[in-house]
Amino acid sequence: MKQLIQNYRTGGIELAEVPAPPVKPGAVLIATRRSVISSGTERTVTEFAGASLVSKARQRPGNVKKVIDRVRSEGVRQAVRAVKDRLERWYPLGYCNVGTVIAAGPGAGDFRPGMRVACNGNHSEIVSVPKHLCAEVPADVADDMAAFTVLGSVALQGVRLAMPTLGERFVVIGLGLVGLLTVQILRAHGCRVLAIEPSASRAILGRNFGAEVLTEGNVEKVLRRTGEFSRGSGIDGVLITAASESDEPMHLAAQMCRKRGRIVLIGVTGLNLQRADFYAKELSFQVSCSYGPGRYDPNYEEGGEDYPVGFVRWTEQRNFSAVLDLMAEGKLATDPLISHRFPFDETAKAYELLVSGAPSLGILLDYDEAEATALESKTVNLQSSSAHYDRTKPVVALIGAGNYATHTLLPALQQAGAGLHTLMSGGRPELTKLAQKYGFEKLTTDAGEIFATDEINSVVIATRNDSHADLAAQALKAGKNVFVEKPLAINGEQLRMVQEAQDESKARLMIGYNRRFAPLVGRMRELIAGVDTPKSLIYTVNAGHVPANHWVLSPKVGGGRIIGEVCHFTDLACHLIGAVLVSVKAVPIAGTAGNDGVSAALQFSDGSAAAIHYVTQGNPGVPKERLEVHCGGRSLLLDDFRALTGYGWTGFSAEGGRTQDKGNAACMQAFLNCVTDGASAPISFAEIVSGTETVFRIDALARWTGEGVTIPDDPATS
Repeated sequence: MKQLIQNYRTGGIELAEVPAPPVKPGAVLIATRRSVISSGTERTVTEFAGASLVSKARQRPGNVKKVIDRVRSEGVRQAVRAVKDRLERWYPLGYCNVGTVIAAGPGAGDFRPGMRVACNGNHSEIVSVPKHLCAEVPADVADDMAAFTVLGSVALQGVRLAMPTLGERFVVIGLGLVGLLTVQILRAHGCRVLAIEPSASRAILGRNFGAEVLTEGNVEKVLRRTGEFSRGSGIDGVLITAASESDEPMHLAAQMCRKRGRIVLIGVTGLNLQRADFYAKELSFQVSCSYGPGRYDPNYEEGGEDYPVGFVRWTEQRNFSAVLDLMAEGKLATDPLISHRFPFDETAKAYELLVSGAPSLGILLDYDEAEATALESKTVNLQSSSAHYDRTKPVVALIGAGNYATHTLLPALQQAGAGLHTLMSGGRPELTKLAQKYGFEKLTTDAGEIFATDEINSVVIATRNDSHADLAAQALKAGKNVFVEKPLAINGEQLRMVQEAQDESKARLMIGYNRRFAPLVGRMRELIAGVDTPKSLIYTVNAGHVPANHWVLSPKVGGGRIIGEVCHFTDLACHLIGAVLVSVKAVPIAGTAGNDGVSAALQFSDGSAAAIHYVTQGNPGVPKERLEVHCGGRSLLLDDFRALTGYGWTGFSAEGGRTQDKGNAACMQAFLNCVTDGASAPISFAEIVSGTETVFRIDALARWTGEGVTIPDDPATS
């Protein structure tokens, strides 16, 4: 199937051949019939993508700060590589779609094959959309009209925030697609509308929809006209649907409002507000968020958790349905909004028009109504001829391609000379370019194909935490060697599933505990190996805060930060000390609710002890990791895997440089070497199980008791 994607660096677009997305739980698979190019939003996105690097930096100063912070923590080389990777990425375009349901995943509600739905899907022949971002299209609403549902919901949400009542007088600034839909919705509420729009052709449309329109005039003329329009009382509310960097629309809106008037920003404008504009009139101002409540809430959109209608009457999905009802009742016209239409195969011409400066409004894309099954191939061959692989060497499939896999694992695999066979995208079609860049033979959305392909002897798993165990177990049962990103599992049931699979398999399993493979950690281990006295290890991790809705904090998806991240640090402590772990204590760090800050104490059979302080409320200017080891009157300090300093060591005082090396490449190389040589995995399965159970204990202790737990003689049986 084909999907429209855009290069973040150049702004270039391409109709890429991509695998069909999978049928996900709680989601609907849709064959597209129409989609709309929004002349405002998508022109802005396209122009930004085509801007120079300096221009991008000026428009996104927050991203510049992130790069600077990355240089400080990881060094220039890694930061530059990350920026280059980001700039070379391709992204899907579009968010206004209507089509026919092909399949509905478990938990997708009442959606069923054959149903027509409007959704926020991209410009693609097939889209996978969460159920709460879909709504059934009434029989008497044509496809051309239904394609405007999402844009209508953007307008409707802004109107809802303005709280219009019958007979009130509103001003709409800007008559683009959203502005023209806003005019119609306000008229449907029984409001009088005055619009401000310089384009004569759009002004005609506004008048046809029942608004009075000002096309020219200075501020004095505008204020005089709005005064007349409001009969001297002032405007009840202003909705700004224009896109401008100027602060003038906000200033003008405040001037024309009556006392306690309402201003709602649906578009984009400067926000250097003047207090005097708002103070005397006690004006209210609100920014409207997209389609309505639920937008950007992963629990609602991805998790399928609805808001009770008695508490949140209008969610984004209910707004979709309300817009479709207005269309069915003839109160929302969209045919006049269509300025151009193109076959989907000619989308490039549509975007040339979009950025050319020629007048346009709603640009409709028509899709061939071919049998959906003809488009549902879940695998795309990226090379003209199949590569011939030496099965005595690693032939790798990568499942998952998030930031860590893209920035770290793929370069490590390439550096190690692995044969890259298949990349599983999980429904991210823009990864076609990434797969081509690294020379993969195939791109797929079907893990089953990977497990069934004999040529593939090794699988690297870099998906979200909740899927690690299941994918690892399937790969082991299929006889594949497995490299799985941490954690191996997020609960005991998942861990037992992997244990059973490993017991039945002769394949190797490796977990991505890269820190034990860092060069400076290897040097530390060499130095302390000759010390017979117990060791005291202090590991401080300035992990930083993550948003409350981040997936890693979800017990069902990420397992929490202790299970998902602290496992790295417990593994390194056990690796360095090299003795049997005999007890664990842990307490939560106050003030980190929801972010899993913890202080854990580990005691070992030789009298050694490790204190791990995982801090989530520290300043980002402080290096992320600092490791101290004290033993026999000597000390070692490792600063963020960049510099190692020794005190009291004969012949050693310092090592390291400006570049951070956390051992990622060496970790991957060790795994691939064992596949090639037929040796055991670099980390024994017993160590992996013991380490996983240890972090489960720390998580439970931090959440519930804070008391100590003695480790059984055989941790694997606990």
